[in-house]
Amino acid sequence: MLGSLDSYSPRGNMIFITAKFQVRPEDADSWAEITRSFTEATRNEPGCLWFHWSRSLDDPNEYVLVEAFTDGEAGAAHVQSRHFRQAQDDIPRYLVATPRIVSVMVDQQDWSELGEMRVD
Repeated sequence: MLGSLDSYSPRGNMIFITAKFQVRPEDADSWAEITRSFTEATRNEPGCLWFHWSRSLDDPNEYVLVEAFTDGEAGAAHVQSRHFRQAQDDIPRYLVATPRIVSVMVDQQDWSELGEMRVD
């Protein structure tokens, strides 16, 4: 689900990931509960900077996951964790398609301000 971390160095920049999950219509309203244990376990990982689900405004059956890990080592620990393996077994039955992902290394460790919409 989260892509391969094989090309990442063990130390370095933040891993920033966003993934789209197309959920079966009959399960869309229960998605928060379906993913609760995976979400909580991931958020408790030492290298997890954030792990947030959002529901699409355009498609009520689509959820977008935005997550970040401190470095490649933290990302590798995540995909090797027991709760990730459990999610690999559990989550696909609620989906209509394989999730789509963008996973990049970013030269920062937190969110930056969106200067074009600065609030004074």
